[in-house]
Amino acid sequence: MSAAADALVIGAGPSGAATAILLARAGWQVVLVEQDSYPRRKVCGECINAATLSVLDDLGIGAGVRIHAGPELRKIGWMSRSPTVVTDFPACTEGPYRYGRALSRQYLDSLLVARARALGVEVLQPARVRTIHGDPGAYVCDVHPGDAGGSAVGAPQRVRAAVIIDAHGSWQRGPDFASHGTHYKGRSHRPSDLFAFKAVFQNARLEPGLLPVISLPGGYGGMVVADQGETTLACCVRRDRLSACRARHRGLPAGEAVEMLLREDCRGVAESLDGAHRTGAWLTVGPLWTGEHAAATGAVFPVGNAAAESHPLIGEGISMALRSATLLAKELLRHPPANAAHHATAIQRKYAQTRQRNFSTRLRVAALYAHVAMRPWLAAPAQRISARWPGILTQAARLAGKAANDYAQISPGNHS
Repeated sequence: MSAAADALVIGAGPSGAATAILLARAGWQVVLVEQDSYPRRKVCGECINAATLSVLDDLGIGAGVRIHAGPELRKIGWMSRSPTVVTDFPACTEGPYRYGRALSRQYLDSLLVARARALGVEVLQPARVRTIHGDPGAYVCDVHPGDAGGSAVGAPQRVRAAVIIDAHGSWQRGPDFASHGTHYKGRSHRPSDLFAFKAVFQNARLEPGLLPVISLPGGYGGMVVADQGETTLACCVRRDRLSACRARHRGLPAGEAVEMLLREDCRGVAESLDGAHRTGAWLTVGPLWTGEHAAATGAVFPVGNAAAESHPLIGEGISMALRSATLLAKELLRHPPANAAHHATAIQRKYAQTRQRNFSTRLRVAALYAHVAMRPWLAAPAQRISARWPGILTQAARLAGKAANDYAQISPGNHS
């Protein structure tokens, strides 16, 4: 089987699905490839800030988000060995929403893909792009049906596309670019590598509407009450700290060992999980690759975590994913579909510039906060200062972009 498209999008997470929606809404023929079956849980923060709620309205799924999402996030906190510090979350002063909410990826991703389908996007799921041949404007992509585990569900398909949107996760290996190589650099194992963990609990005692930062030696995390009243606990742990944790709790799976670490080293987590029970197993991915990533070549455009990834501590992953989709679509839509590949170099340059302008401060702030939270000699004074002047947490959240509303809106069919 074969198909032709103006754009092929690899990955149907928020960045990939949003890019597909924006391009399809403007008249592009889009194929969206996703290796996992939906709905599914994913290791990812679930916070959606106030500005991002407006973006989801613009993408056409706002009503579904509001039905499923958890309560407004009006409080922010700091959890460590000491008593939890709680203060007000900064309110967004522009747009229709003042506070963000939390929504699990099993709902968000499904809503986005359904919207893409409704706009005429061809969704190949579960499937994986194995190789990409050819040149800008005439890429040939080999798509193999099957899930992430490699289980075949049908015959391979060949998709011809003018441009490629690469939205795969930063911890995953991208497709093989047979003609011009890949833009992903290899990474050696380091003790400081971060591995992400996530679990969902019922009957937890976390206050609804509170978003606390979790500080522990060699790691950091967060908790939030999301959809259906369930509490999500997510964290990142350094490789060396994880190894020591597993050695201490021999025989336990990695996720359960990390849960023991959180309960032992963070008073707020222990109190919140007292009497709670976990729904399903711990999920894990890694190592994470934070920071700005190298740009692709030709007409292969990275978006979301494939382009840049923030430390998850500030809960801006979904926000940045949708922002990068908006920035890329805005540059692509300056050209008709047939001409975009011929202007790939200029589009890559402009997209990289706007991405850096939009993300650089957020990336640096997230890295700074993460290093403070993971290092006891920094975290201890930070906790004492926050306990004495809780408003510092409010200002820190504002600096991380939690109250900003500076998204560009794209009009359907804009080829100017």
